[in-house]
Amino acid sequence: GLVKGNKVGLVVDVSGLSDRSRLQGFQKDLLSLIDEQLCYKKQLYCLSFGTEISPLWESPKNIGVHVEARQWVQQLTPAGSCNLLKALKHVFTMKELNSLVIIMRSCPDQSSEILADYTQQCMLGRKLLVHAVAYDCGSPAAIVSNCPYSLPVVSCHLFPIQLQCLLSYTYESVSTEVANAAIPCFLPKPPEHEGPLIIQTPHFLARTSTDWLKTNGLKAKKLNLYQVLAPNAFSPVEEFVPILQKTVSSTLHEKAMMQFEWHDGTVKNIHVDLPILYKYQKLLAKMVRIYEKRINWLSVASRRIWGSVCERRVVILVDISVTNSMCIIHIQHSLRLLLEEQMSNKDCFNIIAFGSHIEPWQLELVPSHPENLQKAWRWVLRLQCSGSRNFMSALRRAVEIDFKEKDKHISQGLYLLTTGIPDQETHTISAYVAEACRGFDLQLHVCLFSIKEDADSSGIIPARYATSMETAIAFKEIVQAANGRFHWFGEAGIFESDDITAIVSEMEKAKNYSQKCAFLVESLKQRTRHEPASPILEEADATMIVVKEKRRPQKLPSPKPTALSLARMV
Repeated sequence: GLVKGNKVGLVVDVSGLSDRSRLQGFQKDLLSLIDEQLCYKKQLYCLSFGTEISPLWESPKNIGVHVEARQWVQQLTPAGSCNLLKALKHVFTMKELNSLVIIMRSCPDQSSEILADYTQQCMLGRKLLVHAVAYDCGSPAAIVSNCPYSLPVVSCHLFPIQLQCLLSYTYESVSTEVANAAIPCFLPKPPEHEGPLIIQTPHFLARTSTDWLKTNGLKAKKLNLYQVLAPNAFSPVEEFVPILQKTVSSTLHEKAMMQFEWHDGTVKNIHVDLPILYKYQKLLAKMVRIYEKRINWLSVASRRIWGSVCERRVVILVDISVTNSMCIIHIQHSLRLLLEEQMSNKDCFNIIAFGSHIEPWQLELVPSHPENLQKAWRWVLRLQCSGSRNFMSALRRAVEIDFKEKDKHISQGLYLLTTGIPDQETHTISAYVAEACRGFDLQLHVCLFSIKEDADSSGIIPARYATSMETAIAFKEIVQAANGRFHWFGEAGIFESDDITAIVSEMEKAKNYSQKCAFLVESLKQRTRHEPASPILEEADATMIVVKEKRRPQKLPSPKPTALSLARMV
């Protein structure tokens, strides 16, 4: 196959080289690999392994690698069993590498679970392309099941030797399936995936961003620019003065005032108080940092998938249609995060899974006690994907049974996790949720997970097809009818979130206010800097100086000696 990357590590299994003829054929193919592909890489690292490992160099090299690598291949000898784990431990310490070629000739000594757990820990935060090859082995299926599925491989090739010649071919179905495994939602089960929940108790009740901004927005904090300028803003006045027999307009003190467009389109004369505006800009910067923290909080953990779950009574609708078969682990893990992080402080909850038919966890809402959360998780682990997306049936079941007494309660929410468009028409669903939610404290929120369109290797055609953008537009319409929030995410991160959009809008408003404030200050400075001094003012200033000098008290002379009077002389 094609070896990707420019800093490559070549890891060769020499545990099955007892036959001399097979050894020579293996060496010939390795030499071809070096001559045709690896010699053009920036750096190369070579390692052979059996029971023990045998590296060619201490670290990756970029000078003289072609000749040395060829000599190394020609000196390969059999070396016991296939200790893949030891080889991986060594090669993962080479941080310079961005591509790894593993050539296997026999089944690894370690189980796939051990290899998977170790490689996942070593690969966290690291981008390393892995190219796995099963070469002339007695049981290629065993190697494929133990090695490629436990590694985050980008490609996998099977290399058998036929009776007459060496036939090189790529096992297309395995290659496609394993290539898809590079996507996070198709990775092996996360560690402790099937273990009990580690339940966290939130220290505060979550709020929507719209509600949060009612107490933390610029207007709530009295940081609206027009609120700050209002005490020093004056409307232009134009009135008729009878004694002058003409209309007189108010004048602008050009050294301390500027004309500024108000939010209603009118023009105000603004007294520019520089200390106040400087302090205002600092407060705006502080609020922007708070908004950034809010966005970061909304972008991690379960909130990255579900957004912020705010209601006290919650029903979770989960799409388990057959088109989600390849990402059922991701769906289960998403539910696990939600149950662990956001459900323990709710009053009650229920989960309804739906494909062609609906499958409720409980007949009605149950309290969010830890034991109920654990039971719900064990039920989630048994979910199997089948059928189409009969969203309408699940929605009606939740509204008419779980929320049958919706008029007697407040803070009620439906949360839908889905990957595609429902079977029913959008206008039908919108009309139903609008009627169901009207007049009640009940909202429908949608969490849309976009997977790659070619990720489903089974070729299953859904009941209704729509592109990711068309699906998002349809769910936005449904959410708007239900007074809910829309959250759209995928492998690359969050594409769109109503909660985050509200915060970003407030940040843009703060930026706009700061720019207007800076423009106001700079305009006043420019006017003061470039405006020539008035002759009248200069003459007046000179007169004031003269007057001050004249009024300065004169220094008194020393007193004359006092002559004695005749009386004193007597």
